[in-house]
This record gives sequence, C-alpha cells and structure tokens, in this order.
Amino acid sequence: MLGRPRRSTESSMEENKETPRTQNQRGLRLHSCGLCDKSFKTSVKLKVHHRVHTGENPYSCDLCDKSFNVSGNLKVHQRVHTGEKPHNCDLCGKTFSQTGSLKVHQRIHTGVHTGEKPYSCDLCGKTFNTVFELKSHYLIHTREKPHSCELCDKSFKSSWNLKRHQKVHTGEKPHNCDLCGKTFAQTGELKVHHRIHTEEKPYSCDLCDKSFKTSGQLTVHHRIHTEEKPYSCDLCDKSFKASGQLTVHQRGHTGEKPYSCDLCGKTFTKSGNLTTHRRIHTGEKPYWCEECGKMFRSSSKLTIHHRIHTRQTIQL
Repeated sequence: MLGRPRRSTESSMEENKETPRTQNQRGLRLHSCGLCDKSFKTSVKLKVHHRVHTGENPYSCDLCDKSFNVSGNLKVHQRVHTGEKPHNCDLCGKTFSQTGSLKVHQRIHTGVHTGEKPYSCDLCGKTFNTVFELKSHYLIHTREKPHSCELCDKSFKSSWNLKRHQKVHTGEKPHNCDLCGKTFAQTGELKVHHRIHTEEKPYSCDLCDKSFKTSGQLTVHHRIHTEEKPYSCDLCDKSFKASGQLTVHQRGHTGEKPYSCDLCGKTFTKSGNLTTHRRIHTGEKPYWCEECGKMFRSSSKLTIHHRIHTRQTIQL
C-alpha cells in the first residue's frame, strides 16, 4: 500500500500562495520556482519540485524506513521487496523494475542491441550510457572524492561507494550464496560470485576473444587494446589502467598495509594477498590442476605449475 502524504500547516499555506508565472517561447504560461530557475507547466509539478529544496519525502514505505518525494518513486521502490520486474527487454528477455533501467540495459549490448552511448565527456571524448556514468567519469579528471566516511579517513567518488564501504565497519553481509554459503555485503557482489559456480562470463571483448564476469573487468581489459591509463600517481610518473591498481601502487609510497591477518598479525597491501595468506593457516587449496590433480593456494601458483605440463607436451 502506498504511503499517504503528510500535510502540514506550512505546506497548506504554501499552496495558497500565488505561484509566479512566466511564458515560454510558445506563449504557454509556466509556473516558476522561486528558489531556482526551473519552470513547470502545472502547479502540481511545481509543488513536487519544491520538495527537492525542502527535503520533504511524504511517501513512506511500510516495509522499511525509506521515504520518497513522489508516489511513483515509492511504487518503484516497493518492487525491491516484492521482486516484481514488469519491464522486459524484447531482444534478450531480461527483466527490470524500472523503464529507465531497461533503457540503459538496451545500450549495453554493443552489436546486439543499439550500442548507443549518448553522453560524452568534453575533456576526453569518452562516451557513456547514462548521465550518472558520465558524472562518475568526470571525477577521474578532477580526482574529486566528495563523499567521506565518518568512521575513518577514506573518501569516495560516489555515495553508493561510501555506503558499500561503511559495511566494512558494521561487518554486515546479509546476502549469502545458496551454493557454498559465502556471504556478501551487496547483492551485486553475490551475483558476480555466482558466476564462479556457473563459469558464466557474459561480458565479451569485441577486439579479442576474451570474456569477463563483470562489465568493470571488461572496461579495464579494453585499455590493454587502447593503451589508455587514466589513473596517474601524483607522487611519481606512473599511470594505471584501473583505480584499484593506482591505490595499491600508492601504498608503496606511503608504506600503508591496511589488511592484517587476525591469526598472526601479518599485514598486506592488497586484500587478495591476505586471502591467499590465510590459506596457510586453514590449509585450504582451492585451485587444482586438471592434468595431475595437484592443489594450490593461489591461482598464480597453479599457472606456474601448468608450465611444467606445457614443457612436457613440447618435448613430446
């Protein structure tokens, strides 16, 4: 059930005020906002817009603590709880809870759907599917990280990345894999993890035959072909294809090793190195050779081991 808007005396008074009006090029009378330069065709749309300035969110979800400034946004949000996805792609059958998500999806499959990327960066010419992706990209040029964590000194380019990071402090991992029991902070992380079990790699490079589990991995891989390295270290002249590579590199300058083993206290610059190290304590060896059955703690050691069989094949 949709939440009902809460009416206050102040908002009732605002309704009774005469709305300033202007005219557009066609002579239509517009309702103008007195707090910014936006204008609207109807007083109702202006009233909804005012909530951007006041922060009023009168439509509340009765299943969680979220609230929204328009009833339509509440309706879309409630699909998170119900699992409803009424908008489907007529080219691949994938379903979405919002029409906007469907439109973005239809631009993703280059060569399959439209391949359209209508938003371009005026600093480097790179194009994007959405305005949000373009705004996030701009922060590469400005190096701005406006969203700061109140519990540590880390900052992030987007509020979404900050929310994901804050779960490091709370330890919250509400999403679990039904195949192995591993838990995750985000549904997206669980979805990517599932591909380990299914071996699905839905993102393919159009310049070579490689495929990847995530779109981010494909984006970084593309830079091998373009030789693009957009992330530069401000302490030396090195540049990198991915922001994570730059972050790890900068720890070489600072000496920071933020990942520590809770069993022996050893510290590491990368979380992956800590994961591999922990297997010394647990005895876990998840990577095995299909040729001889030998098992290894890390994929890199398995790769080195594979060369033994490759040399043997060449000698034969």
